[in-house]
Amino acid sequence: MLRTWRQRVTATDFVIWTIGIAIAVMVVYGSIKTLALGKYDTATWLDLTITGLALGGVYALIALGYTLVYGILRMINFAHSEVFMSGPFTAAFVADGLIAIGWWNKYPIVSLLLVALVAVVVSTTIAILLERIAYRPLRNAPRLVPLITAIGASFFLQYTFRGLYGSGLKGYPDMELLKGFWMLGGVRIFRTQATVIIGAFVLMLILYAIV
Repeated sequence: MLRTWRQRVTATDFVIWTIGIAIAVMVVYGSIKTLALGKYDTATWLDLTITGLALGGVYALIALGYTLVYGILRMINFAHSEVFMSGPFTAAFVADGLIAIGWWNKYPIVSLLLVALVAVVVSTTIAILLERIAYRPLRNAPRLVPLITAIGASFFLQYTFRGLYGSGLKGYPDMELLKGFWMLGGVRIFRTQATVIIGAFVLMLILYAIV
């Protein structure tokens, strides 16, 4: 069993586990120190927890993409975050168009589905093209070659979208349906946070069922 484990575990796996354990230790240590100081009350800690879950849901979805690519291609796709960005960034302009025609708040569910569909289609198309053009021809190349190619693809996508959409901040418009918050057992949960947490959980379950 130990021999099989040594064959399966690579140096990259060991480095990733080491970094993960180090981060976990620092988080636990920092949390204990902060709790000991008593700087925040219970309500503040609950708000921080909900915010952390919402952000963690988004980061988890991105991390799943990294894991799938590494598990299949055995390479770290440095352009993954750019692929992930391309869909939502493009869909933000679709949201502006829906506001212009009066659909954004009049048909919120339809608008959200359209925005999500555009984001998925754009990111998926770019991911497939990137794999076919840049990564597949290098499937049997030395490990360093696809790694450098991924870095080049990352810069290419960054500057392509910067040229297309500009380098300024771009946010989604507010939606009346998602404004406000709910009280759950004395805990305040904003509707946007609940949407992100539930959406991330459902998507991870769907991905787990498919894989």
